[in-house]
Amino acid sequence: MLELKGIWKNYNPGSVNELCLFRDFSLTVRDGEFVSVVGSNGSGKTSMLNIICGSIDIDQGQILINGEDIVKQKDFLRQRRIGRVYQDPSKGTCPSMTILENMSIADNKGKPYNLGRGVNKAKVEQYRAMLRPLNLNLEDKMGVLVGALSGGQRQALALLMATMTPIDFLILDEHTAALDPKTAEIIMELTDKVVREKGITTIMVTHNLRYAVEYGNRLIMMHEGKVIVDKAGEEKACVETEEIMGIFNRISVECGN
Repeated sequence: MLELKGIWKNYNPGSVNELCLFRDFSLTVRDGEFVSVVGSNGSGKTSMLNIICGSIDIDQGQILINGEDIVKQKDFLRQRRIGRVYQDPSKGTCPSMTILENMSIADNKGKPYNLGRGVNKAKVEQYRAMLRPLNLNLEDKMGVLVGALSGGQRQALALLMATMTPIDFLILDEHTAALDPKTAEIIMELTDKVVREKGITTIMVTHNLRYAVEYGNRLIMMHEGKVIVDKAGEEKACVETEEIMGIFNRISVECGN
């Protein structure tokens, strides 16, 4: 279980651009939940993900994973239990290395690196078996540089690599935003399949309200560093895209957008 308790985050303190985004912000994500997060730009969605992953520090509060406070834990240590897929397909993979080399690196996540070969050729068939269900023919391109793949292929590979080792949480940071509509649909279907099969607790930030409604078992909307909508289980299953759009538009009008 993930708990954010009493989070305070102030940007540019003491300057004319000072902004207190989070004021005593709290959120609990239970094991097995697939949470879709929506909200306008500046609502705190990505900042929340960065706080969880350790990319930005907080001024006050607790970040608890299964009761353990990880506020002072370095981001690289958090990554051992957190998988993250970014909006930019190039961020989750190394373009100058082959698919095999990328998967080998992901497979060694959290393990000590001793002197020896970085690629275990004995695992090539195992990696091919992992790639085959993607239906992107990547299993036949193990020696191809990842930089030569399409954006959709790279994002599918990044999703697979993020979940290769046992993790507590999967963080999806607008991971379909840079893809064309058809490819985005494929990646969302793949995401849903991976999350269901592995039972990974997942937080997905998205600007696509339909995806937020159709996928996952909980939906939250953020605004000015607060959760203003929180629907889970049966209540979430009854939500319509038009309802969320209506709330979103009302907030935009009130803010003068």
